[in-house]
Amino acid sequence: MIKKILIATGGTGGHTFPAYSLATYLTKENYTVELTTDKRGYNYLKDYKNLKLYNIQSSPLIKKNIFKFIISLLTIFFSILRSLSFLAFNRPAIIFGMGGYSSFPICVAASILRIKFIIYENNLIIGKANKYLLPFAKKIFVSYEDIAGISKKYTNKIIVIGNIIREEIIKTDFDKKKYEDLNKIKVLVLGGSQAAKIFADELPQIFYKIKKSEIPIEVFQQCQKKQLDNLSHFYKDKEIDFEAFNFTDKISKYYLKANLVITRAGASVLGELLNSKIPFISIPLPSSADNHQYKNAEFYKRKGYGFFLEEKDIKTKLFDLIIRIFNDKSLTKNILFNQSQYSDKDIFSNLNKQIKEIIDEKN
Repeated sequence: MIKKILIATGGTGGHTFPAYSLATYLTKENYTVELTTDKRGYNYLKDYKNLKLYNIQSSPLIKKNIFKFIISLLTIFFSILRSLSFLAFNRPAIIFGMGGYSSFPICVAASILRIKFIIYENNLIIGKANKYLLPFAKKIFVSYEDIAGISKKYTNKIIVIGNIIREEIIKTDFDKKKYEDLNKIKVLVLGGSQAAKIFADELPQIFYKIKKSEIPIEVFQQCQKKQLDNLSHFYKDKEIDFEAFNFTDKISKYYLKANLVITRAGASVLGELLNSKIPFISIPLPSSADNHQYKNAEFYKRKGYGFFLEEKDIKTKLFDLIIRIFNDKSLTKNILFNQSQYSDKDIFSNLNKQIKEIIDEKN
């Protein structure tokens, strides 16, 4: 009998694109797969015609002021009510919560209706939503055993599964030949809404300073739509080879071109870069919840997978770091060697095995 799986996702592309890849894989494994998401996630996924997609709006718990707190609390409450109604008439064998506030209402409703659910945490510290859900979850799948914030009484629920990344990353052959000639910096700048402004404001001047140092540089920069014209004008004026773009669902195209990446420290993007075998400089978002991006960046640096710089040091230290990476080729080679020892290529088959075992459990 074909089993139905519901994947609850939403928010950033870091949650939604891995969810799409997981849904695609499980569909091929003869499951019926449906997804719930919020408005942001819906905008990312709406054009994928092969998805059964449902919009269940939610909200993070906002504590900035009493008015926003009450509004967010009411939004979450009504999202749980809608989730209860949805699941009562559309009951799956299991629910897979991708983490974050958007998967919270569905998982709460699942607990009330006694539907098995799994939660996934790819950060190095468990998020607030997953922490609340953990006592009721069947299992928590984590990317690394180094995860912090989980009480010892729940260690029996932890399964180290690796990074759920886009299928295109797993299938792409990232040829190391681009690293045979490191006499040109080909830098990719990644940043969505939470990174694009400061990266667009600060990094072009640093890249121009590199060019003035007579070091060849080519820039691929993700930015907001409103920043495209200014960035393009700047790079053209300074005669820097560049490509500015707002959004792409084929990010591997840029991973194949770059030999250095500057990025925030979201767990999904760092997992992708690790599997794509690209040296990167992670600059954590200072305002990230529980400072989780700092912990992610610190972990990846400790493992020797990438470099780490705080946002406050962009103006004073980023230029020197890039120059040091360019001049000392052993730094890149060491990063590539460490990255080569890690792979998530079996992530989806491992997930399938774990999900099947949980579905088949009697309790």
